[in-house]
Amino acid sequence: MRCLCVFFLCFFLMSNLSNARLPEPGQKTIYLFSGLGADYHAFGRLSLPGYHLVYIRWIRPEKGESMAQYAGRLRSQITVPRPILIGLSFGGMIAVEVAKQLPAEKIVLISSAKTRSDLAAGANFFFKWKLYRYIPGQLLQQSNFIVNKLFGAETASDKEVLGAILEDTDVPFFRWAMDNIVHWDNETIPPHLIHIHGTADRIIPFSAVKADYAIEGGGHLMVLNRADTISRIILDFLHS
Repeated sequence: MRCLCVFFLCFFLMSNLSNARLPEPGQKTIYLFSGLGADYHAFGRLSLPGYHLVYIRWIRPEKGESMAQYAGRLRSQITVPRPILIGLSFGGMIAVEVAKQLPAEKIVLISSAKTRSDLAAGANFFFKWKLYRYIPGQLLQQSNFIVNKLFGAETASDKEVLGAILEDTDVPFFRWAMDNIVHWDNETIPPHLIHIHGTADRIIPFSAVKADYAIEGGGHLMVLNRADTISRIILDFLHS
């Protein structure tokens, strides 16, 4: 019986390994950090042919853990030297913290922030008084007209994706991340970094950031409805 269990365990592991997508010879790996509460579906409309894409999995934060400490634990998912990093929103801030600990070949931030000063325009009463701590969890997991407007979800398809993201939001992780965003004090910009930002971003206002590429009319979730433009910018940067 024991031998049979061992056999099936080995078979299960080998099946999973064989189904895992590996990079082709000479193919570079891109590690993607999704936005707060989102998974890899947020990047589903980007087109980056010729690259092996690895989606960083969010892990449960430890009590009192800083963003830098959290980024240090995520590093175990990065297995190549001098990786290429792409970060969306909160994921961009984490990518910056990772790059401060692990030199990256190139970094792309989308709808995100490089430093504390990029967040200055968003430091309103909502953050000052930490009102996000008191929003009921059920409300954080529901989409509505205000949320769609805030995130720039324009089409029915955009709203459907945003709704799925919100529904899967881990509420304790959300509150931890918001606390860390409020207290983020980074002023270091890693080298080989570009910042792509929408002029109509209502989460991280365009007026506060020093973006390398401005997407006219792009909202916070422009990675969905401006994916073609963003893909071209990324590929041009990676090929330069």
